[in-house]
Amino acid sequence: MEDKFYLDRYISAGINGEDAEHDFDNLCEKIAHEFQSEWENQSENVKGVLETQKKAIIGYEKEKNYFLNKIRETVKKRGAQSVEFPRWYNSLEEAVYHENWGLAGIAQWFGEKYASSSSAKIIGENIYFMEHGRMVLKPQKITPKRREQLVRAFLLLTPEERINRDFHEVYMLDGTRVTVFGGNMVKDGQDVIVFRRYIVPVYSFEEQVKRGTIPKEAAGLFENMVRLGYNCAFTGAPRSSKTTFLTTWQSLENPDLEGVMVETDPEIPLHKIMPGAPIVQLIADEEALGGIVKNILRSDADYVIMAEARDGTALDTVLRLAAKGTRRMKITFHSRNPLAFPYDVADEITRKTGGATGYNARRAAGSFDYIFHFVQLADKSQKRLNSIHEISLDRASGEIKFAKICSYDYASDSWKWFYSIGDEKRAAGLEENREAFEKFDCDLKRLAQEGEKNVNGKIHNYGN
Repeated sequence: MEDKFYLDRYISAGINGEDAEHDFDNLCEKIAHEFQSEWENQSENVKGVLETQKKAIIGYEKEKNYFLNKIRETVKKRGAQSVEFPRWYNSLEEAVYHENWGLAGIAQWFGEKYASSSSAKIIGENIYFMEHGRMVLKPQKITPKRREQLVRAFLLLTPEERINRDFHEVYMLDGTRVTVFGGNMVKDGQDVIVFRRYIVPVYSFEEQVKRGTIPKEAAGLFENMVRLGYNCAFTGAPRSSKTTFLTTWQSLENPDLEGVMVETDPEIPLHKIMPGAPIVQLIADEEALGGIVKNILRSDADYVIMAEARDGTALDTVLRLAAKGTRRMKITFHSRNPLAFPYDVADEITRKTGGATGYNARRAAGSFDYIFHFVQLADKSQKRLNSIHEISLDRASGEIKFAKICSYDYASDSWKWFYSIGDEKRAAGLEENREAFEKFDCDLKRLAQEGEKNVNGKIHNYGN
């Protein structure tokens, strides 16, 4: 029967026969048993309870308060208000709720204390929170039965998902992505649940200067580059700050221009960052993207953002748009070496659509103006702009050219600047916005000259 299925598979309840009313674990069991009995007597309301539990777990306050208020009344009725509860919960009723039906020990990660933590993990019985760039093991544990119950609760969000699959991905109300690995994908008893959310409190170059990600002297330079509409690729390893930088760059874009952003995961909330801007935000994996490519190519948008361009379909679409003359294009791309960028892009496109790798590499080089490369330091909480390269294609010879205009020095934790602006970049900049280009040109030249001076005032030519 449906009520039996719910009670057996979703409610972690049981009576240990003990009479210790003021023991937290025993209290949780007794309250679970009491609620279980009540729901059994109201079997026609099982679907309603399931829906309430689902909404409570994904973040609806009304449904969560249903459990909290009911637990509070039960605790008072039992005279158990003084029961000590685990310190990672804020109140006794919250502790009982999460232990029995909610998020278990992972609930702490959703509280104010960890609001700036970007990810959390459950690996087997262990729970980890990202703190200062590192995964930290927390004292709370979660049993196999409770993990299974938690996964089943998450899957209520996607009824079409089969519980016996080894991989699941769902989203909570606040945008948190929940990824589940189980079955044959993991070792026995080491099933995994990963929680990931996009955290950036302020989108500004000044904020990134405070965090040490970019040099202070670059903020004005970058603002003028945004105004000039250069096509930019932001590269680096995962968690190197490239998406944060793209979002900051985009936040300064002209709000009157029409844009299209394509993401595989809903990470960048442009409707909140640029409210009122005419930006179409699409969520599409490789398969879905293949079906909308023609619409994107026919779009009259002023620019396109391809966040996390991971596959040949997305990258080929970007290059085809660039060939049409689209400016202000922005992508993020996983890469360890910015000089390999056009070839890495070409390899993905060639594997997906065919063609010669060299030809596709030249297409990539001719489509972008600048590559911003980001890295993590040994202290994983620290990100740095590693380099900026101007990229271009010699149309006559077919040669791909790079000119470094900025590089990061690990030893001194500082940046060096080099003056180089190619003819195409200069012409495009002057055409787009002469005032902004002249400021960009002047700032880059000044930064390069200041960097060439040593302590004795002598000039050194670092080259390009």
